[in-house]
Amino acid sequence: MNRMMAIVERELRKFLRSPALMLVSMVFPLIQLIVLGNAFGGKIREARLAVVDQDRGTQALKIHEAFNAVRANMRTFIPVEYTSDQEAVEDVRNGRIQGAVIIPPEYSRRVYERNHPRIALVVDNSDNFMSSTLQQEMAQLTEQLNQPDIEPRLLQQSVLDVVELYPYIEYMKYLLPGSIALAMFVSVMIGGGMLYIDDKARGVHEGYLVTPITKAELVFGLNLAGAIKAIAAGVVITAVGCMLAGVSSIFDLRTDGWLLVLIVLTSLAFNTMMFLMMVRVEDPLVPRATFGILNTLLFFPSGSIYPIQAFPWWLQAIARADPFTYAVHGFKALLLKEAGLAAVWQDFLYLGVFALIMISVATPLFKRSL
Repeated sequence: MNRMMAIVERELRKFLRSPALMLVSMVFPLIQLIVLGNAFGGKIREARLAVVDQDRGTQALKIHEAFNAVRANMRTFIPVEYTSDQEAVEDVRNGRIQGAVIIPPEYSRRVYERNHPRIALVVDNSDNFMSSTLQQEMAQLTEQLNQPDIEPRLLQQSVLDVVELYPYIEYMKYLLPGSIALAMFVSVMIGGGMLYIDDKARGVHEGYLVTPITKAELVFGLNLAGAIKAIAAGVVITAVGCMLAGVSSIFDLRTDGWLLVLIVLTSLAFNTMMFLMMVRVEDPLVPRATFGILNTLLFFPSGSIYPIQAFPWWLQAIARADPFTYAVHGFKALLLKEAGLAAVWQDFLYLGVFALIMISVATPLFKRSL
C-alpha cells in the first residue's frame, strides 16, 4: 500500500504543479455549458413573419388580431404587412424574413360557407428549428380560429390536461449532467491518458520498473491517481455548474452524498477505460489523435444532448455500453429530479462493474518489463 500511495503522491504533485493543465480540463466543459446552454436553450423571439392579406374580410381581421396578440405577449414573431405574395416568398427565400402567411381571396366567404377555408404558411425549411416553431405557433392559432364563437352546451371533445412532474427545466440545466461527465472525461484524458503516455516516452516508467513495485501496485496506483484528479474535476464542475445553471438540489445533503458516490464511480470507470486503451500504447501522438474520436463516440450517444430513443438501433447499442450514458442518467436523476438511490442504483452498479472489468483486463496487459 505504501508503494502504491507513493505513485499516487508523485502523480498528484506533478498534476498540481501544472495549474494551466487543471484549468484546461475544467474550463472547456464550463464554456460548453454556458455557450450551448444559452445558444440551444432559448425560445424563438421576434421572428419576422410576413402577412399577405388578399381577402380583407372579417375573418381575415380575426387572424390579424391573433397575430397582434402574439406580438404583444409571447413575441414569438412580429407580423409584417406585405401586399404581394411573390415578394413575401422571395424575401423568405433570401432570408429577409423567417416566414410568410398568405390569406387567400374569399377566405372569409369560405369560412361562413364552411367550404374548406385555407391559410398558407411559407417557411424556409432549411432551418428546421425555426420552421417547426412557426408551424407549431400557426397550428395553435388555427385551432383557436376553428373554435366556435358560442360553446355548445354539451362538450363533445376530449381535453388533454398535461401534468408536469418538475418545474420548467431550461436547456442549460438539461445540459449540466453531460457537462459534468465531460469535465471528468477531459480530466481523465489529460491527467490520465496523455500524462501516462508522456511519462512512458520520457522514461519515467523505467524508474518504476527498477523498483520492487509489483505490476498490480503500479496499475492500481496509476489508476487511483487518475481517478482522484477526475473526482476533483467532477466536484468543482458540479458545484460551479449548479450555481451557473440555478440548480438548487446541490444544497440537499442527502443528494450531495449520492452525487459524491456517483462522481467516484464515474471517475473510476472513465480512468480504468482510458488506462486499458493506453496500456500498450507507446507513441505519444496516438492519444492526441484518438481523443477527438472518443469524445464524439462516447459523449454524444450518451443522451446528454438528445434523447437516446431518437437514435438508430446501432447507436442505441453503443449508448447501452457507454459509461457516459449511465453517468449522465445518474446526474440527471440526482440534480434535476432530486431522486434517491432507487433511481440511480443501476447506474452505480454498471459503473462499478465496468471499472472492475476494465482494470481486470488492463492488469495482465500491463508490461512489467521494458
